[in-house]
Amino acid sequence: MPAEPPVVTPRSLAEAYELLGGDPFRPIAGGTDLMVQITGELGEPPERVLDLWRLDELRGIRLANGDALAIGALSTYTQIRRSPLVGEHLPALAEAAATIGAAQIQNRGTLGGNVVNASPAGDTLPVLLAADADIVLGSRRGERTVPAADFWTGYRKTARAEDELVLRIVFPLRPGRRTRFRKVGTRRAQAISKVVMALAYRSDGGVWRDVRVALGSVAERPIRVPETERVLEGAAPRQSVADHAAATIAGEISPIDDVRSTADYRRAVSARILHRMLREEGGW
Repeated sequence: MPAEPPVVTPRSLAEAYELLGGDPFRPIAGGTDLMVQITGELGEPPERVLDLWRLDELRGIRLANGDALAIGALSTYTQIRRSPLVGEHLPALAEAAATIGAAQIQNRGTLGGNVVNASPAGDTLPVLLAADADIVLGSRRGERTVPAADFWTGYRKTARAEDELVLRIVFPLRPGRRTRFRKVGTRRAQAISKVVMALAYRSDGGVWRDVRVALGSVAERPIRVPETERVLEGAAPRQSVADHAAATIAGEISPIDDVRSTADYRRAVSARILHRMLREEGGW
């Protein structure tokens, strides 16, 4: 096993920016992913680690400007599950947080860590895509905002620069908009997803509008499925529409075979999850 890398713990966000602007560091939040990587089992371990746990500037769940929900990058899954604001405005995110690991992982793992780790199986990431979330990054150069749709660029790759930190994730709050979440794994708890999906829409005059369908574990990164979204956009909640959307999503995704599942299984399950969600939302 490789030697543990040196760890530096900044006391302020400004100090963290200065450190990141110099020698290369691997930022660490709760450490639930990095501790596995240090063993060398998942790629090369980092040379230096920047421990962000003491940076209270990166914590907190609040309403921003009355029309958005802002969640600090160091907010843990437990805090997200227990947040009245998340429960009121984005319960699908609380549902996703509840599927990640056991209580120990939920007490340490963070939303920002899930975002930056960029696993294609990251359970919260389809919710961010479906909810049109923005990811706010910061460095000595200032802050910038990247839409979730543009943040994951490839397998475990993101738009974050080496000297940047994820500060918070901002979810726009749109009246009448609903978001649903579903995960399928090998067991009911502590499972890496075979398929994870989020569906968002608003009802307008008896039809679906602003439809977003996002998935994890079916591509090299979390994705949306625009062809399937077009089938649903402006359509009424009917059995024939659900059938068409399910068939479309099965043909649109290109999953791989791996140790957790086959590509055929992922296609079939994705179609079934979407069909079930649409049936439940349509009330038939």
